[in-house]
Amino acid sequence: MSIPVAPTLPQLASCEAATPAPLPKADVLGVDVTVAGCSEVVATVLELGAKRSSAIVDFMNVHVLTTARQRADYAAALARFDILACDGQPIRWALNRMHGANIRERVYGPVIMLRICQEAARLGISIYLYGGKPETLRRLQQRLGELAPGLQIAGAESPPFRPLSEDEHAAVNQRINDSGAGLVFIGLGCPKQELFAAQHRDAIRGVQLCVGAAFDFHAGTVRMAPRWMQNAGLEWAFRFCCEPRRLWKRYLLGNAHFVGLWLKYAAGFPIRRAAAAN
Repeated sequence: MSIPVAPTLPQLASCEAATPAPLPKADVLGVDVTVAGCSEVVATVLELGAKRSSAIVDFMNVHVLTTARQRADYAAALARFDILACDGQPIRWALNRMHGANIRERVYGPVIMLRICQEAARLGISIYLYGGKPETLRRLQQRLGELAPGLQIAGAESPPFRPLSEDEHAAVNQRINDSGAGLVFIGLGCPKQELFAAQHRDAIRGVQLCVGAAFDFHAGTVRMAPRWMQNAGLEWAFRFCCEPRRLWKRYLLGNAHFVGLWLKYAAGFPIRRAAAAN
């Protein structure tokens, strides 16, 4: 797959530049989604990463949206995010239909991750990889070195599957901050990665990006859906066929929930906001 690079950003040469204005958000079926396309998201992330600003970014798909509507703690975590990009085609379609956003292509996490890494290599912004299995991380680092020559990988770690203790959370913050990374890619899967990023929102000096399966895709351990299926909004069907035992509940129940919400909206009924825990 040919990955276009982000626009040239000469203003990033100075880390004293003003913090970029927040990207606007709009309500999509009760959950906020950032109204911005790929280039805007990439440019904003790189500006923040160059200054090691504390910020968190997620790539909103149907699973993320429906989980937010079912879990108050998760909805509260998403409320802390600076960017909630329209990753899934149904999310992009809904955003355009409900708000006339005219987002021309979905802001797909794996593609955006690679675009950002390529620009980070050019700009001298180092990255940190957090998540995935040890073998996946090893292959991912090798692959990113090939796809983004000159990229500085300041650190990479595969955390335990169990919950971290308070001391372990503090140690993670210390390791990432000491590494000097301006960009932290998190591949823990939904909802774990978003909860982690929200918890560490103000402790990590850098932009945290929750990219989920992008680690596996770029490492070559999981196949990416063909482009035509992605464009048609059928990526979920491809992934379901590849891992039916693990993903059946996410896609069959989650997609049905999303369709139900959309039909309710189309019929003119009000859609309540996702309830966030205090």
